[in-house]
Amino acid sequence: MRISELSAATDVPVATIKYYIRAGLLPEGRATAPRQADYTEAHAARLKLIRALVGPGGLSVASAAAVLGQLDDPPESAHDFLGAAHHALGTQDPEQDSHPRADALLDELGWEVDPLDHEARFRLEKALAGLEDAGFPVTRELLETYAAAMHSVAAREVQGVPLESPAEALRYVVLGTVLIEPVLLALRRLAQQDVSGRLFARTGPPGPAVEGPGPQAS
Repeated sequence: MRISELSAATDVPVATIKYYIRAGLLPEGRATAPRQADYTEAHAARLKLIRALVGPGGLSVASAAAVLGQLDDPPESAHDFLGAAHHALGTQDPEQDSHPRADALLDELGWEVDPLDHEARFRLEKALAGLEDAGFPVTRELLETYAAAMHSVAAREVQGVPLESPAEALRYVVLGTVLIEPVLLALRRLAQQDVSGRLFARTGPPGPAVEGPGPQAS
């Protein structure tokens, strides 16, 4: 297909497709003339993946390129899939080496985490510090509830990793990390609405307002 047909099939503007090619996210098509190239369904699938990463996934073009690079050259060991995925998604900063609140919580939970993955712990550190700064205390019991829920989700996800193919395994882990996180956030908010409605919804229309006593006549 021509680039115009690729654009129509994926609903991505031609200028954006050319930008992704220049940025190395999308392979060039097979040249058929000096200024023409032929594109395949594989290009369309790749383009849809790119759009998912930079759209719902919320990744920058640079982060999307790193993720796609991991997908194109997956590690040989299944043990390294998750680390490769998370490192591809990370934006390491020297400041991230300090995360005492997060480390303390992880020690209490007894979780064994990647010692080189400072970003996730630093995000947790910033979140916990933000709660303190805002004067919004979260009890240890509530944090443990959050942790237990996420650990249960993680267990189901990791157990579902397809190990027959390193490429498919890494694709599963990377896309599950990038594209499922917005789903988790949306489901949490919708669940709050459901629970709030069940607990606090009115059982009937509000009654007439009760007026207080008016001024006394002299």
